[in-house]
Amino acid sequence: MSLEQATGLRAVIAAAKLCQAVRNVMVDNGPTKLDKTDKSPVTVADFGAQAVVCKMISDQFPSDAVVGEEGSAALREEKNVAHLEKVVSFVNQQMPCDGDSVCQWIDRGAGQAQGRYWVLDPIDGTKGFLRNDQYAVALALIENGQVQWGFLACPALPNAQTAGSIFVAQCGAGAKMYSLEGDDLGSIRVSTQSGIAAARLAESVESAHTNQGLAAQLRENLNIGAEPVRMDSQAKYAAVARGDAEIYLRSPNSKTPDYRENIWDHAAGYLVVEEAGGRVTDVRGHPLDWSQGKRLENNIGVLATNGLLHDEVVNALAKLLS
Repeated sequence: MSLEQATGLRAVIAAAKLCQAVRNVMVDNGPTKLDKTDKSPVTVADFGAQAVVCKMISDQFPSDAVVGEEGSAALREEKNVAHLEKVVSFVNQQMPCDGDSVCQWIDRGAGQAQGRYWVLDPIDGTKGFLRNDQYAVALALIENGQVQWGFLACPALPNAQTAGSIFVAQCGAGAKMYSLEGDDLGSIRVSTQSGIAAARLAESVESAHTNQGLAAQLRENLNIGAEPVRMDSQAKYAAVARGDAEIYLRSPNSKTPDYRENIWDHAAGYLVVEEAGGRVTDVRGHPLDWSQGKRLENNIGVLATNGLLHDEVVNALAKLLS
C-alpha cells in the first residue's frame, strides 16, 4: 500500500469516526451548527473532520497543498467559543489538540488548487448529516489536472457486512470498498444494466442542488419507470460505482446559469465511478476538466453512469437542454 493510499484511508476513517461521534451525541441533543455568510449549515463535525484530515496529510506530505471547504474564521470569533470547545473535544478523541492547533489545522485547507494538492469536503451533504441521512467525507489527490486518488467515506451507507462503507480508487488501478474500520471488502464494479427503461436514477434530496424538473423530463423521455433514488452527498457516486444505481445527474439549474461545480463536491466520487468501470462527464458529454482551479469552470453539470447508458443519456439531455 502506497503512502498516499495509507494516509488517505486513515484520514477518512478518522474523520468518519469523528462525524459519527458528533452525530451520536449532538444531532438529537443540541445545536450543532453555525451559519456561514451564505447561510449553509456548518456543523461541529465539518470543522473537526477538516482538522483531522489536514493534520494527517500534513504529517506525511508537508509540501502538499490542501484545498478544503472550511476555514476557522468563524470559530475564532468570541461569540463562538463554545463551538470551538466542542470541536476540540471531538478532535481530541482522534489526536491530542487545543483550540489553536485545531484552527491551524483547519486553515491548512486554504491551499491553492494547482500542481499537486489534496481536495477535501469534510462533510458533503451537511443537511443529510443533520437529519440523520446520507453524508460523505470526500478526499482526493489531484496532480497536474488529473485526479490520482479518491477516498469516499459514507458512514451511513451500509454494505453486506457493516453499517457504513468507504470507497477508494486509484487512477488506472480500479476501485475497492472498505469497512469503516479499514477492512478490505474487495473490488467494486458498476451495474451491467444496458436497458435504459430499467435504469435507476440517483438524485439530490435538496431541490436547490439540482434541476429536478429536468430530471423528471429525462425519465419521461427515456421511459425510465423506476422512481428516483434521492440521497444527499457523493454517496450517489458510490451508489453508481457499486451497482445500486445506473445514473447520477447533477443537472444545471436555470435559476443559476453561471454556476460551476466546486471540485471538492465531485473529485473523489468521480474517480470511484470511473475506476469501477463507469463514466463521468458533464451533461454535454465533455470530460471534466480538473485544471481550472477550485471550480469546474469548463463544465456544466455532471453526469455519472455505468458507462453502458452514457451516450443515450447525453443525447437525451442535449434535446432537453436545447
